[in-house]
Amino acid sequence: MGHRRQDGAGFGQDLRRSSVHAGQTGFIRNPEPRMLQIQIGDTLITRVQDYEGPGFAPEEMFVNYQPGQWQSERDWLVPRFYDPQANQVRTSIHSWLVRTPQHTVLIDACIGNHKPRPSIPRFNQRNEPWLERLAQAGAHPEQVDFVMCTHLHADHVGWNTRLQDGRWVPTFPNARYLFTRAEYERWDDRRPDYVPKPINQHVFADSILPVVESGQMQLVDVGHTVDDALTVEAAHGHTAGHVKIRLQSGGEQAMFSGDTIHHPLQLPFPQLISVFDENPEQALQTRLDMLADCAEHGVLLMPTHFAAPYCCHVQADSGRTHQPSYRGRWHAYCEST
Repeated sequence: MGHRRQDGAGFGQDLRRSSVHAGQTGFIRNPEPRMLQIQIGDTLITRVQDYEGPGFAPEEMFVNYQPGQWQSERDWLVPRFYDPQANQVRTSIHSWLVRTPQHTVLIDACIGNHKPRPSIPRFNQRNEPWLERLAQAGAHPEQVDFVMCTHLHADHVGWNTRLQDGRWVPTFPNARYLFTRAEYERWDDRRPDYVPKPINQHVFADSILPVVESGQMQLVDVGHTVDDALTVEAAHGHTAGHVKIRLQSGGEQAMFSGDTIHHPLQLPFPQLISVFDENPEQALQTRLDMLADCAEHGVLLMPTHFAAPYCCHVQADSGRTHQPSYRGRWHAYCEST
């Protein structure tokens, strides 16, 4: 794998052999997010954090979770991805800033500030320095050319807009916002056939409609490309129009997977179904297909919600032959502090 990191570390770390002791509990402290940059061919990718910390209890996150599953993976899962004392997974919500030789692209727009999100308290009425982190990553809002959303849930579109003089306005004034047609139709709450979800209350009004009204929205279909490098691919199931985005550059590949996979426990146990999946059977098949593709072709998996080290290569676990199962080969990135 020829991927190059800008912080001097490399790929292939097995977290079972990391410096964090297998029996250690408690979340790794992360008061200030470290910069993560990866070079894929001639394209630079930078992670921009909006949140990292405690998430749901696993039985709340996955409808078919069994307590013994984390115990069988304890040597790498604890403490990076799960706190057994609190019984909470560790999660991240971040954007990927992608700079090709031609354009600056933001993939997924996190939670946002000042947004009313009553169903999820940690999303509600936040005031976080995400714009400052974007600047640290090397881009100001005016410099973003495209915003690509894998889907239109609250934690993927929040920074589409910001509050200015009491109005929601597009955060990126010069950008085209690329939404897939099926996903936009799913969440357009003006439609007579709209089916509401508590997690997306207010989202269309404050994070989608202002983009439409500004004339910056572009509806796209599966197969759409940006710079012949970023390709929109079907990844339905989590939502009706959910997509993943494949980056191909210089003979290397990365996959921005959105919510096709939520947590590293779904690598050894891809059959775990998120409570937020609208079509669980389709979401499972989408995840299995994506993991098989990444393992077979050496594609770097870049989810939206994995905590540090945030991204990995995957390989089939030959020790589990009764069902598909995978292991992550992680960035040598995160040490205990």
